[in-house]
Amino acid sequence: MSAPAILAEDLVKTFGDVEALKGVSFEAQTGTVLGLLGPNGAGKTTALRILTTLLRPDRGRAEVLGVDVTEDPVGTRMSIGLAGQNAAVDENLSGRENLRLVGRLTHLPSAEIKHRSDALLEQFDLTRAEHRLVRTYSGGMRRRIDLAAALVHRPPVLFLDEPTTGLDPRSRTDLWGTIENLVADGTTVLLTTQHLEEADRLADRIVVIDHGEVIAEGTATELKGRLGSTVIEVGFGDAAGVARATEQLARLGAISTDGHQFRLSVTDGAAAMLETVRALDAAHLEPLTLALREPTLDDVFLSLTGHAAEVPTPSEDDDEALTASRRGRRSGTGGVST
Repeated sequence: MSAPAILAEDLVKTFGDVEALKGVSFEAQTGTVLGLLGPNGAGKTTALRILTTLLRPDRGRAEVLGVDVTEDPVGTRMSIGLAGQNAAVDENLSGRENLRLVGRLTHLPSAEIKHRSDALLEQFDLTRAEHRLVRTYSGGMRRRIDLAAALVHRPPVLFLDEPTTGLDPRSRTDLWGTIENLVADGTTVLLTTQHLEEADRLADRIVVIDHGEVIAEGTATELKGRLGSTVIEVGFGDAAGVARATEQLARLGAISTDGHQFRLSVTDGAAAMLETVRALDAAHLEPLTLALREPTLDDVFLSLTGHAAEVPTPSEDDDEALTASRRGRRSGTGGVST
């Protein structure tokens, strides 16, 4: 197997008393999508910032295309694109002007800047809005122009930090299609996300991080397979019902709870479903909902972290990362596009 396009090896990063990363390791092969999955504060964005030269690790090694990111940050920036949780384009410039600015900062020839801008504006369906100031764009349009800016210099490696945060379902689906097309053309993508459907659809491999440590990794199918072949999902009107049902059904399989609902992972779905109904009836428990289904990444996430995925929201740390990236642009030190 060839050397990985992205490599993180034993990364450690501490902020005061907070251990953000405690020896995190993972890799992504060329032309694939690696999904970093985990709750808020798990360490996903910290790992991404180290790989994109915005932070230096306290210990460990990070490489992109075989280049150590701490030893050659400028060279690394010229070969990567980065789209953060918040669009980092200049709101007082038009869409086309933003793309032209990134092209100049990444030292592209003028003719190539025009060609790339034309192609990207068309690809992201922004041609009709190319001369409008970005501050007049909708949320979905801002995400698209931000991703377009990250692609101006044709980076072979693309880092996406919660790329669909705040997008409506249609815009999210459109962006997924764009990412799939990029990967089909050979781009390597590292994607941090809490949209489990997003990871399930896009990621070739998934690394789950919690409390600064890797707690699971594999394909979506492999991770779901660890929970058993089927899931019995039972809902009650209150937490007391969940607690009583858990006592009755713990012998049947692994149970994870989420508010007024619990999930029972079993290997023999039909038999376990019948036994579940009998046990609930014997205990005089009447659930509001009762369903038998295949496991999802939601079940994996709940089982591994102890709670459901949270709705992703931009944090103050994200703003700091974007500010650092903008400083890098203005000083002409590289091609990171956030």
